[in-house]
Amino acid sequence: MITAGRTLWLAFALISSLLLCALSISVGSRSIGLTEVWQVLLHPQETTEGVVVMQLRVPRTVIAVVVGAALAVAGVLMQSLTRNPLADPGILGINAGASLAVVMAVAITGIASITFYLWFAFLGAAAAAVGVYLLGSVGRQSATPARLALAGVAITAALSALVQTIILTNQEAFNEFRFWTAGSLEGRGLDITAVVAPFIAAGALCALALAPTLNALALGDETGAALGVRIRRTRALTFLAVTLLCGAGTAAVGPIAFVGLGIPYLARAAVGPDLRWAVPMCLLLGPAMLLAADIFGRVIITPQEVQAGIITALFGAPVFIAIVRRRRIEAV
Repeated sequence: MITAGRTLWLAFALISSLLLCALSISVGSRSIGLTEVWQVLLHPQETTEGVVVMQLRVPRTVIAVVVGAALAVAGVLMQSLTRNPLADPGILGINAGASLAVVMAVAITGIASITFYLWFAFLGAAAAAVGVYLLGSVGRQSATPARLALAGVAITAALSALVQTIILTNQEAFNEFRFWTAGSLEGRGLDITAVVAPFIAAGALCALALAPTLNALALGDETGAALGVRIRRTRALTFLAVTLLCGAGTAAVGPIAFVGLGIPYLARAAVGPDLRWAVPMCLLLGPAMLLAADIFGRVIITPQEVQAGIITALFGAPVFIAIVRRRRIEAV
């Protein structure tokens, strides 16, 4: 019965994501009927509707699916790694590293194109994550959850200070950073998705492979070791998976708040703490949340748009407060 219930939840999440994909292609400042959308997808045309669907909404929907899944899985891995249900991927300094790389690239080169600074954002995120892991591993002790969290907070504070220093002295970097840091799916084409998709796919596969081992490690280091878990190797691979997922997703669309926090919470509530089920659930629920936020942002003040990152923050903040106000927050 438990397995059947989990399967139903996965089916529900899949159907929800598919329906939201259809709405994402159909809804906007210029609404297009689903029948017409289907015809355009089957027989691309050079009409106005054809251009809107194929060149604007389909790429936007695809990157929402890819990035939403990446951030949600990164969140559930981060919470498992730190054994903290309130942990967010940004705690590893990934967002701060990507932000610093973006403003430095724009300030030094003067080129304000996302296809240009995308690679810098990803490399900055990866470099910051590696720095956090090395700092958390200093000394005789291994990279424990507490040490990683403290190292992440310290590096995030330092990098954020550097970001503020640069954008206050460079107007062009400030303008581009202001747009990127809001977390927007607008203008992200399939070329950007093609760049980040291999990294996200590698991170997702790594997460699925690590799920049974992380389940054992959740029982404690001593119990995990007794069950044959190689603790340092598992933490290093989990850290690598989080870096690939969150780094690539953040580089593509900017920092998106609360997807990596709220979706793992909902996934565990639906299918339980077993990561063999929670990770696939996050893969399906993450796109649903980001798609819903993007759709809502398009229609709330038509014909203008509100960035998806702002919408997720508005709706995610109450969820975070509700989690914190619970009488008992169980460790992951």
